[in-house]
Amino acid sequence: MTYRRWFVVGVAVAVIGALIAAFTIFYGNFSPRGYVEDNFSRATGRDIGSNAIAYTSNKAPSDVSKQITDTWKPADQYVDGSGVYLRYDDDSVVILPLAVGSVILLEKMTTAYPRYHGVVGNSWGWGRGSTVRGGGPGSGK
Repeated sequence: MTYRRWFVVGVAVAVIGALIAAFTIFYGNFSPRGYVEDNFSRATGRDIGSNAIAYTSNKAPSDVSKQITDTWKPADQYVDGSGVYLRYDDDSVVILPLAVGSVILLEKMTTAYPRYHGVVGNSWGWGRGSTVRGGGPGSGK
């Protein structure tokens, strides 16, 4: 009787594991970074060093941004004529126009914030990944 119970528990655990694995395979990564990796074409020639990993789309930056933000709401967003700048907890997604379509750059906030600070200024806020300190009394200055 005891062996039968363990067999049933083992089968139940295996079925749950298989369902989780299938969900992960069919629905991809569970992050903005994973979403971009799964939905856009890799463009190694457009990488910025080893920090900003490039992908491309034949859609305009505003359309790419809508596609991404409909799935993953950013912590902060900045849009101007140069592109769309999305800040997430640890990552940035920067969408810049190309002659036809867009280039999407994935980068950790530790390198993206200094790179794009001249464009986004303080509009990205103070996420965990920023390399600067906050600006109020008692904020660690």
